[in-house]
Amino acid sequence: MTTTEWAGAAAIVDGPGGYTGIEATPEWADEVRRLARARNATVLAHNYQLPAIQDVADHVGDSLALSRIAAEAEEGTIVFCGVHFMAETAKILSPDKTVLIPDERAGCSLADSINADQLREWKAEHPDAVVVSYVNTTAEVKGLTDICCTSSNAVDVVASIDPDREVLFLPDQFLGAHVKRVTGRENIHIWAGECHVHAGINGDELTAKAKAHPDADLFVHPECGCATSALYLAGEGFVPDDKVKILSTGGMIDAARETGAKQVLVATEVGMLHQLRKAAPGIDFQAVNDRASCPYMKMITPAALLRCLQEGKDEVHVAPDVAERARLSVQRMIAIGNPGGGE
Repeated sequence: MTTTEWAGAAAIVDGPGGYTGIEATPEWADEVRRLARARNATVLAHNYQLPAIQDVADHVGDSLALSRIAAEAEEGTIVFCGVHFMAETAKILSPDKTVLIPDERAGCSLADSINADQLREWKAEHPDAVVVSYVNTTAEVKGLTDICCTSSNAVDVVASIDPDREVLFLPDQFLGAHVKRVTGRENIHIWAGECHVHAGINGDELTAKAKAHPDADLFVHPECGCATSALYLAGEGFVPDDKVKILSTGGMIDAARETGAKQVLVATEVGMLHQLRKAAPGIDFQAVNDRASCPYMKMITPAALLRCLQEGKDEVHVAPDVAERARLSVQRMIAIGNPGGGE
């Protein structure tokens, strides 16, 4: 079947919220796979993507894990179904490959919470500090960073730094607070950035859910505004310590396969539930906040992915000098021995 023969291909509509007009039918999935083969492309999908996008992808995971898969892939083209900084990271680690994102307008409120000029000013105020940047940052910010981290290895990365050195941790204030709490480090300065989706999952919602489901495990992403509340619930005895797990998205998948709980309350973006249910189909996974859906992630629609493979758009570019500096910050993280998951 050629693209012109497939009746759905002409229905793509470009609107202010992204590309629409295509349903995720079996015919659509067949066409996506055919076009990917024709383009010598591998399709990667983040855990927060729409279920149909996850199901048609060659690989599903967190952003850093997918970027490393991209670097090892035999295909010359990477189609990254995620937000823009993730596709940039794939390009940084795969400079000789073509990296496409189905809609370049898919941004990230967390990555946008600090830019290169702001980081330069912050560094000037603390000239001897070590800059630790979460992978959820732009390529330019990574290029000004000493060492990157992920949500699963942030504690290890900060702990590896000379205790007498100041640390500038950015951009997520909730992950930074988690790192400070676990390490006990006082000379760490935390940027006041946040993911608007994770910040919106609040402690009151978590407390109400936990009390309504006392036998459930709690899987809480450290970017969440409710992470501190989860630890408080454990500390005050409302929830047993062993039921509260602060986890990256990759860590949630591993924990889902290992837990003995029959029900798990999940505090992260709702797209994660699809992979958790596939990993452990016998467990009842429920969102702490079922409205926690990232509009940027959901811009990667069936129509956007089809257009991307039809037209080879949108290509992601990172200036070679920026990519070289950014690559060093990622490599330093990997060198400490715990590359971790992405976010």
